[in-house]
Amino acid sequence: MASENWLHQDFYKVLGVAEDASEADIKKAYRKLARKYHPDQNPGDEAAEKKFKEVSEAYDVLSDPKQKEEYDQIRKYGAAGFGGAGGGFPGGFPGGAGGFPGGAGGINIEDLLGGMFGGGAGFGGAGRSAGGFPGGAGGFPGGGFSAPKGEDATTSARITIQQAYDGAEVSVFRPGGSQTQVRLPRGVKDGQKIRARGKGHPGAGGAGDLIVTVRVDSHPVFDREGDNLLVRVPVTLEEAVKGGVIEAPTLDGGSVKLRLAAGAPSGRKLRAKGRGFVTKKGTGDMLVIPEVQLPTDLTPEAEAALDAFFAAAPQANPREDLLRKAGD
Repeated sequence: MASENWLHQDFYKVLGVAEDASEADIKKAYRKLARKYHPDQNPGDEAAEKKFKEVSEAYDVLSDPKQKEEYDQIRKYGAAGFGGAGGGFPGGFPGGAGGFPGGAGGINIEDLLGGMFGGGAGFGGAGRSAGGFPGGAGGFPGGGFSAPKGEDATTSARITIQQAYDGAEVSVFRPGGSQTQVRLPRGVKDGQKIRARGKGHPGAGGAGDLIVTVRVDSHPVFDREGDNLLVRVPVTLEEAVKGGVIEAPTLDGGSVKLRLAAGAPSGRKLRAKGRGFVTKKGTGDMLVIPEVQLPTDLTPEAEAALDAFFAAAPQANPREDLLRKAGD
């Protein structure tokens, strides 16, 4: 269920976009503000950090079609979407005494409450408790009534790929602007929603839950493919032609060595078993993609040697098959 806290937040204003903005415009506005207020760009600036979290929460809601629809409905209908005044009955009860139409001459309050609370001795008959309601504990029939919990609330958490790999305890905003700590499990994915029990809106029967949408920042070296860790490793022309052992970094701070076959096709992935993300469903692998780095700044002697190599080992046109398939 959408957060009641949305009633007091203008996510469109936070991102600086119109209510009819397209998905592309919303994303563009978010990226601009995220770069401006990102904690890495503003170390120690609490105001920038708070603004960054507000921008992230606004984007998380407006970029999700379902949440955006709920948010727009709440903005349109206001508090009526939460039952309005009148003790949880939308719009209250118009009319006479006690808010019931026609007062004593209108709806029979005993019949009404009897239908609401499962019948029983009636309102004012035998079995009425001290609280004025028939039945057992709390004055409700059978004592089975339980007070309603508070509404669920939504927020977001932005983490690094390292935190996604290790799991992390992060600080997130609660309804009203306060902060709380939430534990994110190992292997958490970008866009995954984590439920923090009892950290949502307060209620007579206990607080609702806090639904945390996780956003994982990109990394200059590592990427994710399912539960596999992906890393691209540069190799020399000699290594690509002759093969050899290459070393690749890992997210646990170490490295792994893998054998590259001589003449291996470009883009072929090498696999390090069990070095990927750990989740409840299992453990992924680490996939290493060798990328050939061609030599530059050749000396005249090296260029002559390379020309001699090409003459001694002429290469077929590698695009011939591609052009043929494209013409089929």
